[in-house]
Amino acid sequence: MSDAAPPAKRSRRSSGAVTLHDVARLAGVAPITASRALNTPAQVSAEVLRKVSEAVARTGYVPNRLAGGLASTRSRLVALVVPTVSGPVFLDTIQALTETLDAAGYQLMVGQAGYEGRREDALLEAIIGRRPDGIVLTGILHSDASRRRLLASGIPVVETWDLTPTPLDMLVGFSHQAVGEAVARYLHGRGRRRLATLSGDDPRATQRAQAFARAAEALGLPPVRAVVVKAPTTLQAGRGALTALMAEHDAPTTLPATRRGRGRMAGPPVDAVFCSSDLLALGLLTEARMQGLAVPDDLAVVGFGDLEMAAQAAPAISSVSVNGAGIGVQAARFLIERAEGRAVAERVVDIGFRLIERHSS
Repeated sequence: MSDAAPPAKRSRRSSGAVTLHDVARLAGVAPITASRALNTPAQVSAEVLRKVSEAVARTGYVPNRLAGGLASTRSRLVALVVPTVSGPVFLDTIQALTETLDAAGYQLMVGQAGYEGRREDALLEAIIGRRPDGIVLTGILHSDASRRRLLASGIPVVETWDLTPTPLDMLVGFSHQAVGEAVARYLHGRGRRRLATLSGDDPRATQRAQAFARAAEALGLPPVRAVVVKAPTTLQAGRGALTALMAEHDAPTTLPATRRGRGRMAGPPVDAVFCSSDLLALGLLTEARMQGLAVPDDLAVVGFGDLEMAAQAAPAISSVSVNGAGIGVQAARFLIERAEGRAVAERVVDIGFRLIERHSS
């Protein structure tokens, strides 16, 4: 005969789900005692805590945190909304948020909104209805409906991966405009005169590309050639864009003398490309090699994100580095401070960026 205890009999009102009453019955304690063991274990004896813990493990019971949150106004949950988890650029932020929140007793839920405002609206409506203790958003561009819901909810909000002096609540990020301007000045300083952008169609990539074009114009350079691909960007899109970038201009052009002093010579219509992601840059570099273009002699390439693949490519790809982990840590600290009733002194943190120069430029 087996010594195993019979499974707990389930309450008729539970519709098949294990309830706190089931756990209490199996542990041999009152429901209120089981509740204390789960929510305030310091208030019960070690023996009671052991019995309840064993009953929870045996039944697979998960406490209804929503019901507890209604009484305490604390859910211990933070929701993060990112455009995509298929690309690696946001992974450091997700990891840092998870670890920093976990250390303070919070759990992170991640929602994928894509690059369409309609999907973000629906996701935010569902999140706000569940009343998390904080919401972390990617970017600062939200629909009027979402802005109204977020402001009316009273839930602390941290916007990330962008910069504005007037956030919804709190913000940690960097200026995409400053990124575009810095890359244009860098390429100009390296002697490049016919610049181009290869960019995803999402708002932040568009900001960088447009700022790059404006900076090039201010430097007296010809109009920047622009190729736009659908976000999220891919290596394949980078390869496919090279033909469009290298299509001949209406009038022949002449490259300036290079820094190696080869003199003035005819060359490709584009001599440098700023890509909105390292994946695009790697695809562009791969296709350039296939078509016999030398990087960086014929074509300089700069990416964005400073992913490991950029440093490991041949040649290694110059890229804009953003401290994604730092964004995650600061966003978590903002929310923890607010949840614990402390005032946030500086609501906007510019985490900055670095342009990492490698062999591709």
